[in-house]
Amino acid sequence: MSLIQSSSLKFTNQSLHETSLPGDNYVISLSQIANLYAASASSPSNCIHLFDRASLQSTGVLKGHDHATTQLRTIHCLGTSTREMLLSSGKDGCVIAWDERSGSAGIKSRSFLIPGNKYLNHSKASSDTSGSFRKTTPPSLLRCKEDAFIVYWDPRNPAAQLRTHGSTHSDDVTAVHFLKSLSSNKVLLSTSSDGLINTSNALEADEDEAVMHVGNWGCSVSQGGWISDARGTRIWAASDMETFSCWSNDLDQLSAVDIRGPSLHDQGHVWVTDYLIKGHSTQKAESGLAVFVGSNEGDVALITGNNLSDTMTPWTIHSVWASGHSGIVRSLYWDEEHDVLVTGGEDAKITAWRIQTPGPADSLMSDQSYDPIAGLKREWDDTMDDNPTSSVGKRTRC
Repeated sequence: MSLIQSSSLKFTNQSLHETSLPGDNYVISLSQIANLYAASASSPSNCIHLFDRASLQSTGVLKGHDHATTQLRTIHCLGTSTREMLLSSGKDGCVIAWDERSGSAGIKSRSFLIPGNKYLNHSKASSDTSGSFRKTTPPSLLRCKEDAFIVYWDPRNPAAQLRTHGSTHSDDVTAVHFLKSLSSNKVLLSTSSDGLINTSNALEADEDEAVMHVGNWGCSVSQGGWISDARGTRIWAASDMETFSCWSNDLDQLSAVDIRGPSLHDQGHVWVTDYLIKGHSTQKAESGLAVFVGSNEGDVALITGNNLSDTMTPWTIHSVWASGHSGIVRSLYWDEEHDVLVTGGEDAKITAWRIQTPGPADSLMSDQSYDPIAGLKREWDDTMDDNPTSSVGKRTRC
């Protein structure tokens, strides 16, 4: 599997804005609410910091969770509110809907709490523009401990859970995503450390009848999501071992590759992937999925698979953002409306970049002030050594 240059490939080390969390806390999750970006800090802070979207100037701090904040999302029409609300989940067993204007918790639900709760994640049903479906199909809350629970609730009354499914997975559930389709808005995708990738009928109360399809990858699944493009709807997943896979709607495995495999050494441009940061489903990518990958030095690249179902088809690299971080990039948020990519890392830095739509262009664009090889902070040997004793996703040079 190879990595080829997009005709619009752009290397840049010029960010729009930069800021840092206090106390050298990791940036765990990023999201957007109104004209603000939100960033959750790692323990012991656990706070949620708010920044002006145009300047990244700090505008406020939300208390966060008693124990680690694990995820941030934005949701429309929760409870009696008709505006956007910022949701956070944490290891304290709570889901909190924040009022960023007052800096307080608008809705705080502990009805999902299990003593010793290990992890929380959440998803919402339907597309953002389909209010009628939002009323009939509930979002889901994911909850994990020794048992792995998927909990559903009605967004009109978020304190009252509708149902709990406890046998869909046997280990930590790592992602839950509804299929955003007017004809299939009831389908929930879930991935887990147990190696399973499942689709379920979110409207079915009987768990034995709810599970629609099951795929067994045989390794711990860390991320997953939907892909929608001209070829139809498929599913992507990533493992803790930096492998990437594509699955059919029926969860037949179509492909699996090591995301660190595709590298670029061409025409003075160098890129080597060390780990996967995030997959982002978007219609702005021809393949329906933008894959953001990182280097151990803190650089970020956007790559896409021209045919994710075929392991022999080359991947394409579209953009590289360099010198914005000094270590692992843990989170990012693509603000598609304003063509801005926000990245957050283990160095506590939050960086905003300009992002162009991936795809063919007329000519190669590269910042004149930037030397792409020097900017990447390393010159890679052609031969790489996968060190089995090193941390997952990290490589050492021969």
